This record gives sequence, C-alpha cells and structure tokens, in this order.
Amino acid sequence: MTFFLQIIMSTVKSSLKKWQKNKLCSLLNHANLSLLFKASVHGFTAAAFHQKCDMQGPTVIVAYNKAGYVFGAFTSKDFAQTGQNIVDDKAFLFSFNDKEIKEDPLRVVSGNPQYAFTDNGPNFASLVFLYNNTVTVYSNPGIYQFDPQKMHGNDLELTECEVYRVEDCGGLMEKPWRNVQWNSDRRKALLSTISGWKPSVNSVKQARILLVGPVGAGKSSFFNSINSVFKGYVSIQANTGIAGTSLTTQFRTYFIKLSSGVSHVPFTLCDSMGLEDGVNTGLDVDDFASILKGHVQDQYQFNASMPIQPESPHFNKSPGLKDKIHCVVYVIDISRVKLLSDKMVDKFAVFRRKTNQLGIPQLVLLTKVDEACPLVAKDLKVVYQSHFINKMMQEISTKLGVSLSAVVPVKNYCQELEIDSQTDILLLNAVVQILRATEGFFDDLCNAEE
Repeated sequence: MTFFLQIIMSTVKSSLKKWQKNKLCSLLNHANLSLLFKASVHGFTAAAFHQKCDMQGPTVIVAYNKAGYVFGAFTSKDFAQTGQNIVDDKAFLFSFNDKEIKEDPLRVVSGNPQYAFTDNGPNFASLVFLYNNTVTVYSNPGIYQFDPQKMHGNDLELTECEVYRVEDCGGLMEKPWRNVQWNSDRRKALLSTISGWKPSVNSVKQARILLVGPVGAGKSSFFNSINSVFKGYVSIQANTGIAGTSLTTQFRTYFIKLSSGVSHVPFTLCDSMGLEDGVNTGLDVDDFASILKGHVQDQYQFNASMPIQPESPHFNKSPGLKDKIHCVVYVIDISRVKLLSDKMVDKFAVFRRKTNQLGIPQLVLLTKVDEACPLVAKDLKVVYQSHFINKMMQEISTKLGVSLSAVVPVKNYCQELEIDSQTDILLLNAVVQILRATEGFFDDLCNAEE
C-alpha cells in the first residue's frame, strides 16, 4: 500500500447522499451504516475487498454508475472466503435511481432458497461486483429475478463501489438518560448563561478553547455552527469540506462576533491541523504542546515534518495566561468511533498525557449524530434515548480514558441554510459543558495562588 493511501484510509468518506442513505436505511430496518471499504481508495479488487470486509457480520455493498443508479446487495452473514454458497434468507439486491428521488427502492430476494451469495467475494450470482478485479459488474438476473434496466440501467461500469457494516441501532430507551429541554426558552437561557460567564481570573477576558481531532471529524464545522447560533443564521467562516488530508493547515483563532441578544462572548475557539495516522502527517505533538503553552500565534502555517521553532515570527516567546489554552476539546465523528485505528487511539493517548501534565481540562465532542443514527436524524430530541448513540459515547469514553460525563454529542450545521432551535440547543449545551470544564482550570489557578 502506498504512503498516500495510508494517509487517507482513516478519512475515507461515503459517496451516499443523505436521501440515498435514508432510503437504504429504510430497507435495512433503520440500521446504522459504517463505511468499511471504498474501491476508489482501497482498490477495485477482491483481495482489497476481503482485507476490509471479511468477518464483519451484516454488510451492504453499494455500487454507483454514470447512469445515476445506486444499486447493490445486502447479506446478514459473514464473508469468510470458504468458497461456499451461503444460504441467507435475509439477503436481497436493491436499486434506486439517483434521478428519481421519490421512487421507492427496488428490492429483490433470491428465488433459490439454497443460495444467497458465494462468500469468496462480492458474488451474488445475479450480480458479481468487482468482476475479474475490475470496475465492472457481471449481471445476469438468474437467481435474483430483476429487470436489468430497472436494476442498473444496463450500465455495468462503476464509478464507485462501497461496503458498509450494518449495525443495529438498538431502538430507543424508554426515557432519556440525560435530560435536555428543547423549547425556545431553554435556548434563550443557554445563550444568557454563556453570555454571562466570565473567567475567574481578571487577566483573562476570554477562555481559549482548542479543537483537536482526526481529519474530517468536524472541528471547523463546529466553529461555524457555534458562530451561526450566535449570529442567528448559518455562517461559513472556517474552511470545511471533504479531503484526504487536513483542510486546516494553519493555527487559527476564531472570535465569535456579538449579535442581538448577546452582550458578551466569553470564549474563542482555536482550530488546529487534523490528526492523521501516518508519520510526519497531521498535527505534531510538539506543535500541540506549543499551542497549549501559548507559544503559537494566529495564522501560523503548520509544517508536519518540523514543529514550530523559537525563531519563527509566529512564535510567542513570552506567553501570558490569556495566550494559553484553557480547555482542550477532542472532536470525533461518532460514526467513526469503531473504526478508529490503534495508531489514532495511541496518538490521542499521547496528546491526553501532554494535556494532563499541564493541568488543562479535556472534553470529547461526538459529531454527526444525525448521520450515525436514523432515529436521531428523524428527531434530534431523541439523541439521549438512542441506544446506539449511548453505546458509542461509552465506547469512546473507554477508548480515550475520559469520563462519560466529559463526552457530549452534537450536530453541526453542514447542509442547512437556516438555523434550527433543536440543533442550537444541542450545540449550546456543549458550549456550557466546555465552559464549566474551563472554569475548573481557572479555579485551580486561584486555589494555587492562595
């Protein structure tokens, strides 16, 4: 595998549009989808497929072609390369046309009760994906009877092929395990609480919050979302998007501007380069330590192969308390919790130790909760009733070694044009928790001085 692929493996992105994912999830009893394999990244070969997809339990293959069809196959059984024909009464083929959004997806089950697929490859007899290790699909209705025109428009050359692990969301708890009020009065109260908060140290007017996390987790989107809440409309200031490596290449300090109804914003958000698996890629731990200590000034251009040097014009040689970081927030895509590599978890551990040494409080933001759980996508108010969200929060708590009370789920503004009260409340709740943690940092300073 090339070095370039090693860099981008941890940042592979789904090609499914939101409505496509919703339709697919409707066929899968509102399950959660975790991306395992993307042929354009890992290779259009059976070997690459098996490396990522064997022994993963229920999976769904999703193929895309130029004709605008999104089609594929689901199986509830493992791919294990035994070469056997596998019986699976839950397996089916599906298809929907990108150009016909309102059309219900086509769903076809096997007409042969003794055969669903062959587990030595993505081979469903009637559809064989990655046929002969190419970007093509072999198609013959055979065991799964379908009209080829309706299935794939007779376009057998793929533009992409993806495989997702299908995870049961587990439904909803009877009662939420954290209580959140979702009315407009609560939104106003949260804004008032934040506006009225002040650091307990006179020399600091605004707390400095550092956002750290893997590429594509939503750090810059979180700032844009918080900015949008305070402005009253969706705002885009920090660069966001999909890329193989970090879009944030500079250290940035973002100030939230005052708006109507808000007299004071007591914090700034600092955005850093994304964390990556590879050597000499992503945010360096020495740069991270320099940021924490207040040495790195706004708009410093990161150099992944060399940390900031004291002679740099962006190096603050005599930082005051107001220049230092007062709270570190790790931002992680909740749907990627299970897919965090050992290297990434180890990198988090190094960063956490460095932060602990400096006595700086730490929290975890889990983003994209609406994309991770279809039930939450339908109604954000059930975020603390979702068994899946709760499970992922507990899992990241264990992986990173943080208290569950320090793990907070959020939904960023990514495609909306207008703000939404429920999204605002979840975001503002996160800010309140961040400020409460930050308050502990200043209280410790005051106690040390007494």
